[in-house]
Amino acid sequence: MDQIKIGKFIAECRKKNNLTQVQLADELGITDKAISKWERGIAMPDSSLMLELCAILKISVNELLSGEVIKMEDSRKETENKLIELVKEKENADKLLLKLEILIGVLSCVILLIPIILGAYLPIERDWVRVLVVLSGVIPAFIGIFIAIRLEQVVGYYECKECGHRYVPTYKSVSFAMHICRTRRMKCPKCGKKSWQKKVISK
Repeated sequence: MDQIKIGKFIAECRKKNNLTQVQLADELGITDKAISKWERGIAMPDSSLMLELCAILKISVNELLSGEVIKMEDSRKETENKLIELVKEKENADKLLLKLEILIGVLSCVILLIPIILGAYLPIERDWVRVLVVLSGVIPAFIGIFIAIRLEQVVGYYECKECGHRYVPTYKSVSFAMHICRTRRMKCPKCGKKSWQKKVISK
């Protein structure tokens, strides 16, 4: 989405309806600074305000997100293009989250290993101090691993090898499944069969 174009379109529609930034802000229950940010392309209207904003400006949500008035015959095509664009944006965001999952997983392993090595090889006289050194890595590492598995669970889908069904599994089933990287042996909720299921981004 082109925020600059959308911002200019909001400003044009506001002026067409003889509204100042302050008046539009008052109708939406927000500050005129927020309107100014929209019109300069710095920020986008919150999804909770879009319908009300469109009603005030006498435009459709499709026109708002396109940053222009859409003719009736072009409306369906434009809607389809917007949906495709939103799907692509979600897929790109999911890919970034999966990269973040790898980074968190690697950092968790490093955080776990360093205190264990230090606890094993440093000349520490008291055992309880050695245990504290090891625990200082174990606890944050497990938190990191929990977050990494959670990201893997919710981002994208797993595809059943048997029936091709794509779904988001439970955290428990992901945590306890045998796995090779992001391929996990799990039971499909549709066909009920266990198979090695690959992680996929799109449904």
